[in-house]
Order: sequence, then C-alpha cells, then structure tokens
Amino acid sequence: MSSSGRPPNRLAKEKSPYLLQHAHNPVNWFAWGEEAFSAAQSGDKPILLSIGYATCHWCHVMERESFEDEATAKFLNENFVSIKVDREERPDVDQIYMKALHATGQHGGWPLNMFLTTDLKPITGGTYFPPQPAHGRPSFVQVLETISNLWKTDRKKLTESAESLASVLGPSQANPGNIPSPAVFETVIKHAKQSFDEIRGGFVTNGPNKFPPSMSMLFLLKQFEHSGDTSLLEMVETTCDAMKRGGIYDQIGGGLSRYSTDHDWLVPHFEKMLYDNALFARTLVELFRITGKERYKLWAHDIFNYVKRDMTSPEGAFYSAEDADSEGEEGKFYVWKAQEIDDELKLHGIDLEDRKRIARFWGISARGNFENHSILHEPVLREEFLRGAGIGADAWDTTLARVRELLLAKRSIRVRPLRDDKVLTSWNALMISALARAGFVFNDPDLTNRAKQAATFILKTLRTDSGLLRRYRDGEARFDATLHDYASLGLALVDLYQATFESSWLLEAQKFGTQIQEKFAAEQGGFYDTIATSKDLIVRTSDVYDGVEPSGNSSTILLFLTLSGYGFTEFQILAEKALGRFAETMETNGPAHSFMLLGLDQFHRPPAEIAILQGNDGEGERLLAKLRNTGMMFGIIAGTAPEKAIPLLTDRTAIAGKTTFYICKNMACATPVHTAEEAVALIQQANL
Repeated sequence: MSSSGRPPNRLAKEKSPYLLQHAHNPVNWFAWGEEAFSAAQSGDKPILLSIGYATCHWCHVMERESFEDEATAKFLNENFVSIKVDREERPDVDQIYMKALHATGQHGGWPLNMFLTTDLKPITGGTYFPPQPAHGRPSFVQVLETISNLWKTDRKKLTESAESLASVLGPSQANPGNIPSPAVFETVIKHAKQSFDEIRGGFVTNGPNKFPPSMSMLFLLKQFEHSGDTSLLEMVETTCDAMKRGGIYDQIGGGLSRYSTDHDWLVPHFEKMLYDNALFARTLVELFRITGKERYKLWAHDIFNYVKRDMTSPEGAFYSAEDADSEGEEGKFYVWKAQEIDDELKLHGIDLEDRKRIARFWGISARGNFENHSILHEPVLREEFLRGAGIGADAWDTTLARVRELLLAKRSIRVRPLRDDKVLTSWNALMISALARAGFVFNDPDLTNRAKQAATFILKTLRTDSGLLRRYRDGEARFDATLHDYASLGLALVDLYQATFESSWLLEAQKFGTQIQEKFAAEQGGFYDTIATSKDLIVRTSDVYDGVEPSGNSSTILLFLTLSGYGFTEFQILAEKALGRFAETMETNGPAHSFMLLGLDQFHRPPAEIAILQGNDGEGERLLAKLRNTGMMFGIIAGTAPEKAIPLLTDRTAIAGKTTFYICKNMACATPVHTAEEAVALIQQANL
C-alpha cells in the first residue's frame, strides 16, 4: 500500500501490518498513545481517529483514494492530529468508538473514522468516506472541512456533541436481576426457526450478506442434545453443508472466508480470518461427535490442514488473517477462468471425461459467476452429482483429491494476498480449543500436539509477571490483554486438559480465572473488558455481544462454571452474579448472545463430572472411546491419576487396582463403578 520514494512517517516504527501499510502515506500519522494526545492538546487540534485492520478491503480503498492523496493529507496535517489504530491490536479502543458511532444511529464497519476532542471524547464520525460526494454521502474532504470549521468557529457545538456521546459509552446501568430461566432458550430457538433459510441454510437477515453463524450453531447443537429436537440438528447440518459447498469455502485450499455477499453462500468477501475458521472447525467437530458422520471429520481436517499450511508460524502459533485483495483486486487469487483449469488438468493427464465432471461439480463455465471468472462451489448435492455422473464416491474422492492438489500448486504461483502474521492471544485460543477438542474427539494425537505447541508459545511469549499480553509480531510482545484474551485462553487450556489429562493445563486455566477475578471483576456483577490501569481509554466497557467471536463476559462465564465443575468452586458465585447482571439483555435479545447462552445452559443443566482413576484393565480407554463415538454429552472430565491440586480427583483412588469411575453432579457423586458400561449409564442419568 505504500508509495515508493516518499519518506516514512511515524508508523514505520510500529509492528502492526496495518499501521505499516500507512507508513509512507503523506498523512502525518501518529500511533495511539501519549505522543499523539499531547500533540492534539498543544496544537489545539481535533483528532481524526482512523481504525481498521490489515486485511480490510474498504480500508485499502480509502487509503488509495484519500490518505495517499497529497491535497487531502495537507489539509489533515494542518488542521488535525491523525491517529491510526489496528483494531485487532487494540479492540478496546475500537469497541469504545464503534459504540459511539452506533450511538449516532449509524451502522458500524471498517475503516472506522471518528473525530475526537483533545481529551479523546467522540464528536462524530463514519466508516468509509468517498473522495467525491456519492450516493448521498459527502466526500471525505467535505467532512474534514466541516469539522475543522466548527472547531474554529463553533467549538461549543462540537464539545456538547462529544459530552453527549461520551455519556452513553460506559457499561449498562441496568440493575442486576435474577438469573434467566430456561425459557430464554425456547425464545431463541423460536427465533432461529423463524429466521432459518430452509433452502440455503443459515439465517436470513435484513441485509444482503450472510455470516457464518458458528456460535448460534453450537448453541443449537447443545439444545438438540438436551431435547432431541431433530429440527435443531437439521438446521445446523443444512447450514454447514451449504457453507462447505459454497464459494464462501475455499474449495481448492480449504478455509472459510469472512462472509458471503449473497444468501446463496456463493460470492464471498474473500478475506480469511483465524477466528471464523476456528469456530467453524469447532462446530464441525461437535457435529461429528453427535452424528458420527465422517464428512464432518474430514471437513474439520481440511480446515486444520489449511491452517497448518498457510496460517501457522514456525513456532506453532497461528497468524491472524489473509487479505481479500491481491494485485489491487478483490478475489483475484481465488477465482478461475474455465480454460485455465481445463488446460492445467489436461497438462497433467486428467482425461476429458473427468475434466467435464470437474467443471460440472464445481460450477465452472466459460461465462463464469463472478466478473467473467468462476468461483468454485458445489451447485448440487454430491450424491446427486455422483448419480448423474455414474461414478462411485471413493473413485470421485480420489480424482477430486488429485485435482485439488494440481490446482493448489497452480494457484500457489499467483501473487498471494497479504497475510497478517500477527499472533493474537484470543484468536489463537479459539484455534487451540478447536484443535484440542478435535484431538480428543477424533483420538488424533497430532491435532492435540499442535494445540499444545501453540499454547506453549502463548504462555511463554505473551505472559509476563503481571499478566497476559495480547499481540506478538516480529519478536515483540505488546499491549495489555483484554478480558476476552484471558477467558478464551482459559477455556482453551481446559480443552487441552481434557485432551491430555496433563494437570498443568487445567491449573494454568485456574490461574487465569483468578487473574480475571482480580483484574476485571465489576462490583455490580460481570466483568470489564479492560484492566483498570488502561489509562489511554476514556471509559471501561463491559461488552456482552457475541459478534464474530465470543464476548469476554460470555467466555468468562463459561470458563468459571467449568472450573467450578472441576471443584474450584470459588468461581461459581462470580459466574452466577454475571448471569444475573446480564439477565435483561439475554431475555430481550437472546440471539445476540449465543455463547453466553451456552454458559446459562451449563448453569441450569450442569453436565456430569467424570473422574477417571485408571487401573490396568483398559476400562478408562474404553470409556473415552464411548465418549468420543456415541455422541454422548460431556463437559467435565478428569483423570487419570490422583491429583491433589484438582479437587474433582482429590482423595479418589483406583479401588483394588481396578479402573474406578466417579460420576458426579454438582460435586455429589454416585457410588464408584469399574466398567465403561456402568459409567455410561451414570453419565446419561446425570445429564438428564
């Protein structure tokens, strides 16, 4: 994105790929911090705060149109202090000013361009501004001129606006209520059924886009496990199947794009985010656990293979994202001309009949389906295709694997989109959870080891004597971790414990729980998103919206209830207090809190607590096999040897050398049993 020959600005000193993209703009950018704040105050200038991220398409567009423009930059430099923020490094800053934008009645998005007073209060703002007036929107320069003139001639109007906006930015002042009843689940299920797209999967919204609803699907799967309502399972299967067949999924290289620009899942916004792929993979793992259908296991592996190939650092941690754009065009890396595919396959000996089948299977045509190119997708169900093609599933899978390999090699010589190689704690935690859960459910040590390697890197590199940091890149660990970082990592370490029974992972999760209590707990219940010592923020927020990833409060509630299930009962009351604190928002807008509802579900219907004390008879492994393969619900599992530090295992032994199972609920245990079948019966009874 930089312009050659232009001297760098202050952003050249930063590590963020997004900030470095702007390091050669003629705009006199500052990074978020005291230097910028002092410049605004001493120069008596308003602040332009511009927030985005490295793989943001419209951020690239606005940079080319406005921030690379000499005249626009000159006006900015003379009249504003301009600050660039990477929202992925500083989600706390982004959250505050996005909330301010919403308070003005505007939809959010990135780039987020907000105008601030010298004491960081938001005046007004918007997202993308065009270089010329268009579609009823003023040009960026017109907006700049308006704000600058008002600052000089009618500052009182701006400061009053800023005071008004700032007053709505703190946590909700609603009084804590009673913990919501399970009736909330039925309300959310009813909403899901009403908005479900029965033909194309997913859930219909007012806009043209469709986003991967992974957290909603995890909630629906949990409700299916409780109720046996097959319509809930069908919604999840239909959605996952449609997404995997669609253009939103990279049919050649694997991995899910950010969202679809249509309701058919065909034309994606081509950027790939780590968190989307982690949450989708986790959904596929749970689908396999519940249904035993092999395709979900294969699809999860496809995502994990993509992450291993393209999104994993040499140390085993995970990068953040891949851009939608390459060579200045969105999607150029991913789309194909029909002749290009046919020529490549012919070159490698794929016969004419199979080349025709490939074209039909992936909807490839000379006309194309996206700007005279083809986005590969599966326009018909695979079973229908196989019947029509007169070919068996195994033979076709062999052909398809070979074709994918050839086209991936061909695609790899193209100019790749930018990869944002930041390592973010919370996003890594989501992928660690997915890998660890898959390692357990699939009985796959390689996936478990990948989770362990990433977790080890995070604990070694992003933990300090005083707590966690959020971002690592190019040898630098920086920025105080948010509540979401702490809680997501805690949940990931619990998943690692269940996959390995290595007690150190669970005890680390307990430590993070204690730090959350010390650093983030709010007196009225729930948790702040940031630590109290974050002096560069005008307010401490307390977010509960489960958007593209779980909110920090949602993850904390689930973590605390899970730790309590292991016997660390000091966390139970904090989780209950948070559920009461956010009762009103769950009751009035439950679909926006899918992950928090998983915590509420665990409160009302706590899973069996399974303690396995291993003997030499193999019964422990038999039970684990049954948990993996019978679709049985479980959430708390511990073993295999006595561990004084884990209360669920304390003072429990393998009786007479035999494997002994202690099946408990709310820390009250049934009579110990010694066979996997007896344990299964008790688990099923406890889960009722």
